Amino acid sequence: MISLKDKIFLAGHNGLVGSTIYKSLKKRGYKKILTISRSKLDLLDQNKTYNFLKKNKPKIVIIAAAKVGGIKANNQFKADFISENLTIQNNLILGSFKNNIKNLIFLGSSCVYPIDCKRPIKEEYLLTGKLEETNEPYAVAKIAGIKLCESLNHQYGTNYLCIMPTNTYGPGDNYDLNTSHFIPALLKKIYLAKSSNKKFINLWGTGKPKRELIYVEDLASAVLYFMKKKTKHTLINIGTSEELTIKKIAKLILKSLSIKLEIKFDGNKNFDGVKSKVLDVSLAKSYGWKPMIDIEKGVQLTFKDLKNKIKNNEI
Repeated sequence: MISLKDKIFLAGHNGLVGSTIYKSLKKRGYKKILTISRSKLDLLDQNKTYNFLKKNKPKIVIIAAAKVGGIKANNQFKADFISENLTIQNNLILGSFKNNIKNLIFLGSSCVYPIDCKRPIKEEYLLTGKLEETNEPYAVAKIAGIKLCESLNHQYGTNYLCIMPTNTYGPGDNYDLNTSHFIPALLKKIYLAKSSNKKFINLWGTGKPKRELIYVEDLASAVLYFMKKKTKHTLINIGTSEELTIKKIAKLILKSLSIKLEIKFDGNKNFDGVKSKVLDVSLAKSYGWKPMIDIEKGVQLTFKDLKNKIKNNEI
């Protein structure tokens, strides 16, 4: 669908996923990648967002921009997560439609699916049950984006695709212990413990919930892959279809990094979230896409990125 000469607007190019998509586009020879900083374009401003899209008229808009955070941030700033995400995605999706931009990719999250639906989670399970409470506002916003894209495709024949990735990690992640997701927080705790010669690390929750992980370059590869396809589906899951308990993931990471530390969980079930979130990615595979990077290699690359950022005083 998209050629190397077409103009691509990537919203959210500084984040974990956005920056990786940007690098992947450059690496594959795309010449006209349009990005803009938050200081120059506030995506919460409808008029400015619409005018930007009208002026630049990209062939496709990729929405990697969002307000994101871990379980603690989602719990603490519920109103911010639902209102800001609704505003950002509406401005970009409707702005694209009103400016006759036919192609769009909207990135969401596996948290859009019900807490008690069957596993592995199929796309058809959307809106069949109650959401997980800790990130419900964020999930509701993302569901609204999915349904907006779906409705525009149905009514006007646009090619707006919603990609729902599982837990994503990799170089360029947010390593702040108060607002980050599980993997970057764990890696930073490991680094700090190792640097201080501590013999253990403390983690939230029980360690029993299971999580599926995807390396950010694999997610970027999915975006670039489906960017060039016309699909019959609006919603496509992206993941590995493999999950492990958080406790096993932590042990696997320590083994991959050749670091010996004892892991202690605080036992607070309020920080466990859903028991399992593994996705069914058979639809994505039926179109010919599959992940390539395993967790061992992925965490090694991410840990290297963390150490370099600390060494260079970037975090």
